[in-house]
Amino acid sequence: MYAIDLGDGAQLRPLEPWQAPEFLAHMDRARATVDPWIPWAGISTDLASATATLQRYADKAAADAGRLYGIWLDGTLVGGVMFVRFDAAAGTCEAGCWLEPAGSGRGLITRSMRLIIDWAIEVRGIHRVEWRCRPDNTASSNVARRLGMRRDGVLRGEFLYRGVRHDTEVWSLIAPDRPPAR
Repeated sequence: MYAIDLGDGAQLRPLEPWQAPEFLAHMDRARATVDPWIPWAGISTDLASATATLQRYADKAAADAGRLYGIWLDGTLVGGVMFVRFDAAAGTCEAGCWLEPAGSGRGLITRSMRLIIDWAIEVRGIHRVEWRCRPDNTASSNVARRLGMRRDGVLRGEFLYRGVRHDTEVWSLIAPDRPPAR
């Protein structure tokens, strides 16, 4: 297994089904702050459902249709980044993230997202990286801005959360507009 050093005691690593107990403990710490934004946070509530969440992403990785990476801070899983969907043939993907409060304010998401976006564009030939978030998730839209993304628009009433419809902002970065890789 590989790990990418993010600095300050943090690492980016694949997050896989065998890590379900650690993922579940992380979700238990993060659920209150992550659940409104990440649909699977509210359903990863026991070992079986946490394993199923990680297995869905393992299956996506095997099909080259998505990927999931965890962020560890001083040896503790505190968040992650992902390709929600990945279509190399079409040259498009959707990226996303989550973070528990213990990892906030350290730039971990921005650094991790830059790494996976650079990989997607430089290695896999992705042309368009999409980012979706609710308009009231200012932390997420701030990450999109820091990554050099542009706000494409709003999908009204697109996201259903606990019986209430919410708008979804769509942000994107296309390869020619990407800031230079670091």
